[in-house]
Amino acid sequence: MGAKPLNRPIVAAAATGGGYLEVASDGGVFAFGGAPYDGSMGGKPLHRPIIGAAAVAGGYYLLGSDGGVFTFGTAPFYGTAPGPPLAGTTIVLDPGHDGGNGADPAYINQPIWNGVEEEACDTVGAETAGGYPENLFNWNVAQYLRADLVAQGARVILTRDSNTGVGPCVNERAAIGNEAEADAAVSIHADGGPVSGRGFAVLTPVADGINNAVVPASDQLGTALRDAFVARTGMPTSTYDGVDGLQPRSDLGGLNLTTVPKVLIECANMANATDASLLVQPAWQQQAAAAIAAGLSSYLGG
Repeated sequence: MGAKPLNRPIVAAAATGGGYLEVASDGGVFAFGGAPYDGSMGGKPLHRPIIGAAAVAGGYYLLGSDGGVFTFGTAPFYGTAPGPPLAGTTIVLDPGHDGGNGADPAYINQPIWNGVEEEACDTVGAETAGGYPENLFNWNVAQYLRADLVAQGARVILTRDSNTGVGPCVNERAAIGNEAEADAAVSIHADGGPVSGRGFAVLTPVADGINNAVVPASDQLGTALRDAFVARTGMPTSTYDGVDGLQPRSDLGGLNLTTVPKVLIECANMANATDASLLVQPAWQQQAAAAIAAGLSSYLGG
């Protein structure tokens, strides 16, 4: 299979000799020489890749990174011991803004190309009437969420490593997810909407050329997050943004520049007194994180 992008192929010798099997991480099986071909998992969205293969008389086994075993031919099946539900997945969490943004306006106001037009590198973010900042809410939720996802076996990457820095710019945040080849990316925010408006909204990308290939998957991710957030937080869908909690957006660099499935969730409206009274509570922040984790698990098949 020389020069073909198999994505980390695995080689297993045929049980009877005279050939071998090559297996890609997506479960696609290629037989050579006298090795029998008894089927494969190729083309199925496994999310947790194949990491091993073994041939036996009459068939072969494929082993997923979650410990799941797939049998082919007449290979006997004796059971499996699946690992954590998100094992083998990479998830990028993007806690919006940063605690030091307000101290460096020259940096955050610099223009960047968002895939469609110029926009500012970043903003300070919203805050409640009592002065609780969005950047801190976003950071706290990301910390709870990372712990939830790691416990489920996921590899988790954050776009910033503290809440005391500046940036990074929104195009750099998108690049972090792209370079990681993330299975999913979520930008975590809280909105600064009208005082009378309540609720959350999941913002999804609109095809602009760069992100075309991942718009359908991003829509699926957005729906899964919306459903989990409704079921687990008690927060209503937004009364002022989107329809049924979903809002396509074509003006956000993080969504325009993504090449991996990605959405942005506005968890609540910081300007609304009822929403604000919830989102400042650590218990509700943990609840929001658990809801996002459930949505990601649903989307990734966990």
